[in-house]
Amino acid sequence: MTRSSLENIELFVQTIAQTALDNEKYFTELDGVVGDGDLGISLASGFGAILEQWDTLDHNSGESFLVGCAKIISRNIGGTSGSLWRAAFRHAGKSISGKETLTSGDVVTMFRSAADGIMDRGGANLGDKTLLDALVPAVDAFEKSIQNGVNTQQAIDTAAKTAREQTEVSKAWVAKRGRASYTGDRSKDTYDAGAVAIATMAENVATAWTKS
Repeated sequence: MTRSSLENIELFVQTIAQTALDNEKYFTELDGVVGDGDLGISLASGFGAILEQWDTLDHNSGESFLVGCAKIISRNIGGTSGSLWRAAFRHAGKSISGKETLTSGDVVTMFRSAADGIMDRGGANLGDKTLLDALVPAVDAFEKSIQNGVNTQQAIDTAAKTAREQTEVSKAWVAKRGRASYTGDRSKDTYDAGAVAIATMAENVATAWTKS
């Protein structure tokens, strides 16, 4: 049975939320190498709250649902992580305002808007060794795949593969944003925990899409 656009968004959010909960310790340990050491805890707190309050969210549209998630995140994730993820969800929701059925182009716009929200709120750009260095290339790969005529599953698989590859590429870089940037060259050859989180979430979304 074909899912609606809203059901696809719900599947995506459920999957990344469960990923945050399942990897709380892993993401926290990664973040502790040169970062604040609280990423996993923060994500688990925010996404756990979304799952707990799932039935209270407005499921009438993709916009209302995503903006509702943003509000929950703002109440349950403190610091920089909270503001970045809130911005991502809010910008994503606003980008699909009034649309009940999303095209592949709308999906690309939604994720680009999420990335723009993160950039605007955090001041980071590509190459700064942040989650953007996994997210933006993944969106680019998804868009290119769709333009090349592949189906949605293949496009998601390619996006997830790209996110993981770019996480490995950025490992060698010096961090220019966040707590890790304070460590200078010591941030070389360490993973950005946010990028790893994005790659892991993308991989789990690809798996969930296959099963659904």
